[in-house]
Amino acid sequence: MTIYKIRYIAAILFIISPFVAFAQQQAGDSISIFELIDAIEKNTSCRIYTTIAEPFKVKKAETLKPTAESLRQALTATRYKVTVYGNRIFVLPEAFLSTTLTPILKGEQMKEEEQASSFIPVVKSSSENKVYEIGNRYKPSSEEMVVLTGKVTDFKSGQNLEGINIVHREPWVATATDRQGNFTIKLPVGYNTIEINGLNIKETRRQFMVYGEGATHIELEEENHLLDEVLIVSGRVQNVRSTQLGMEKFQPSLLKNIPTAMGEVDLLKMLQTLPGIKTVGEASSGYNVRGSAADQNLLLLNNGTIYNPNHLFGFFTAFNSDMIKDAELYKSSIPSQYGGRIASVLNITSKEASKEKFTGSAGIGLVTSKLNLEIPIIKEKTSLLLSGRTTYSDWIMKMLPEKSGYRDGKAGFYDLGGVFSHTLNERNKLNIYGYYSHDRFAFNDNQKYAYNNMNFSANWRSIFSEKLTANFSFGYDHYDYRNDESVEEAAAARLSFAINQWFGKVDFSYKLDNNHTLNFGLMSQFYNINSGTYEPLHESSLVKWDQLQKDKALESAIYIGDQWEITPKLSVNAGIRYSMFNLLGPRTYYTYQDGMLPSSTTVVDSVSVGGGKVVKTYQGPEFRLSARYAFNDDFSVKAGFNTMRQYIHKVSNTTIMSPTDTWKLSDTNIKPQNGWQLAAGAYYNTPGQVLELSVEGYYKKLNDYLDYRSSARLIMNHHLETDVINTEGYAYGVEFQVKKPSGKLNGWASYTYSRTFLRQNDPRIARPVNGGDWYPTEYDKPHDFKLVGNYKFTRRYSVSFNMDYSTGRPTTIPAGQYYDQGLQSMQVYYTDRNSYRVPDYFRLDLAFNIEPSHHLTLLTHSSISFGVYNLTGRKNVYSIYYVSENGSVQGYKMSIFGAPIPFITYNIKF
Repeated sequence: MTIYKIRYIAAILFIISPFVAFAQQQAGDSISIFELIDAIEKNTSCRIYTTIAEPFKVKKAETLKPTAESLRQALTATRYKVTVYGNRIFVLPEAFLSTTLTPILKGEQMKEEEQASSFIPVVKSSSENKVYEIGNRYKPSSEEMVVLTGKVTDFKSGQNLEGINIVHREPWVATATDRQGNFTIKLPVGYNTIEINGLNIKETRRQFMVYGEGATHIELEEENHLLDEVLIVSGRVQNVRSTQLGMEKFQPSLLKNIPTAMGEVDLLKMLQTLPGIKTVGEASSGYNVRGSAADQNLLLLNNGTIYNPNHLFGFFTAFNSDMIKDAELYKSSIPSQYGGRIASVLNITSKEASKEKFTGSAGIGLVTSKLNLEIPIIKEKTSLLLSGRTTYSDWIMKMLPEKSGYRDGKAGFYDLGGVFSHTLNERNKLNIYGYYSHDRFAFNDNQKYAYNNMNFSANWRSIFSEKLTANFSFGYDHYDYRNDESVEEAAAARLSFAINQWFGKVDFSYKLDNNHTLNFGLMSQFYNINSGTYEPLHESSLVKWDQLQKDKALESAIYIGDQWEITPKLSVNAGIRYSMFNLLGPRTYYTYQDGMLPSSTTVVDSVSVGGGKVVKTYQGPEFRLSARYAFNDDFSVKAGFNTMRQYIHKVSNTTIMSPTDTWKLSDTNIKPQNGWQLAAGAYYNTPGQVLELSVEGYYKKLNDYLDYRSSARLIMNHHLETDVINTEGYAYGVEFQVKKPSGKLNGWASYTYSRTFLRQNDPRIARPVNGGDWYPTEYDKPHDFKLVGNYKFTRRYSVSFNMDYSTGRPTTIPAGQYYDQGLQSMQVYYTDRNSYRVPDYFRLDLAFNIEPSHHLTLLTHSSISFGVYNLTGRKNVYSIYYVSENGSVQGYKMSIFGAPIPFITYNIKF
């Protein structure tokens, strides 16, 4: 049909439309389409041309003077498209009217770049009402489907947005943005509309006229409603479509309503509400992933390693939630760019400040206060984020019973963070991160403890082409502690430890073609560990100065991985990482008799190696493989296998993270840990994606995990190999989870059944633990059920709850006493290791949340949360200890929170 025929038909319809509109006019919110057209023509200078022949109802315009935009909104849910050209409006079914003639029709010569261009421009698409052209209109693709690549960023801050769903309805094609905000989707040639949705952003759409392959940059606006939020991020599309399994993603700002001890939003406490994640006690931020020890988890903050993530005895995590953008936890199928631990990787990224306007937030609670400032320096280019948190928790110690001996104690912490972000251009961006935390506590004036975390890192992201991107990172990590004890003046001493680590990383991503995306890179990090110093606290102390030799080493790795979409249903992610560990001098070590355990009686020789020379090298490949088969858009199955190596060990006499932990590098006598894991799962999203259902099972094997001999000396031991022993272990389990990510009631429920066992299988051991049989670990808790939810009564009022039940953890108990002739004293005889369990654990938390205002024009928005931690007041057993009383051994149970703990927190955004 020619344009002239369309105009002719439209003119006739225009003449009769007032009479049709008058006949169909009704009261209420809906009116006839012809009535709306008539109103627009009366109130504007526009003329409307359309092929609509039969009247239908549309929503009445909100304004008394409707415009072309009113018509476009009214027809959004219909098949009609609105094209505006000057003061003329065309309404046509299924298509927009082209308002531009090609150069050939205008008698002009085509430019060279229009005839054949090798460079694909990035089309910036910021409006949902405009149609953007993708590809070369003068040379449209002959293929039915073409590839659109793109990047999604926040309109105000310019931050890359991860986990944003990109959906094309007919034909159904869906994808989601990666960590850098990038996505790839196949679209049919011609007119397309894609729907865009995600957490904390306004749902929107983009319209494209696709001629061929191209790229687009989509800017999105943040959702203004403060309480209308989802609790946990997994990406509903990604849940089924990605090859990744055993992965969870968080945005701490969306977890603020879940009740925790002292009312503080705590990332690691949120982590412990997920299946497969367990902890041995309430006052611990250490966590165990699928049967592995706490030190087998790699915790990264902006690419830097955090060695102690605790504040205040483990009541708080070392990270201020207001400075965190997101966090990703990998329980299995760990990507090939990560290594160094054999259990899991938790990758935390700080957010960037807004580059548009000054904003901030603050919070005050019973124990802590915090402040977060976002400062634009150069609009749309440079910004600075500053974050701080402190505590006034000494009053907690004052509430302890007098007989505890700790009533005069003091405790506190503070942490500081900063992010400097500068965008040079659309292809280059620099981020500089800084973090520092300090903890101090004292049980009394004679026992004082302090420890510090410090991280600095810089990241340069560069887009070389539409296919190749790169991230260059380097940084410095530091952790130290010092413990002062002065009970007796002559024995007053300080014990200290420090670890310093420098690192550099280069990561590349290359889109080989529509089916292959390669990720490759290399990394290297240098360790310099002060293994321990014991020194007199003052001049009158008689303590002898002592220092362990330093541990120095270089750990390096190179990796490559391929994301291969074999068919639309079948995808595979395969990779290999080759790691190498070089222990460096100066160093002196012992050699021991063959076939004998290291001990003071089996020493053969002492060997010294000079500075800068390689003492010992460990190396080997690490394999990563995962696959996904999607039966449809809502159901898929996945499987994965990975091997890992770990060259550093935590040395501690506790199963939790504590401020007296030290770290020991592998050396000539202590081997690296290694292990592998096999996992499989099924994932289903119910119609309408109301619920996300998943089940995952796993089996893992652990080798050369360090255990300790009887009466082992772990502090200031110059030859630790004489008090440790290698063990092997295995773990298995199945995890069920149901998520309801939106609606008035949202949250998740999970159940995990898992077991973890160790054994001492070294033939050199004369008397292995439990006679060489398998024994459960201290964190083996077979049954684990968790329920987390939030119910919104209104947009301002909601209630949150958190329920946690698990089997009691294993423990070893004394069976009796006997008289030792050699020691000339009574000794305790113990049962087999970990053959008994403490009582089961149960806790219920409840919180009520109030959002005082949702007026978007106000300068500030505030919220209040108050509730009770451990609502039932259950005295959950943290540990059992034994004392000898009147010739018998008496056991006592110790609880951390044996009563309900009320809390209240006030937060404000400005």
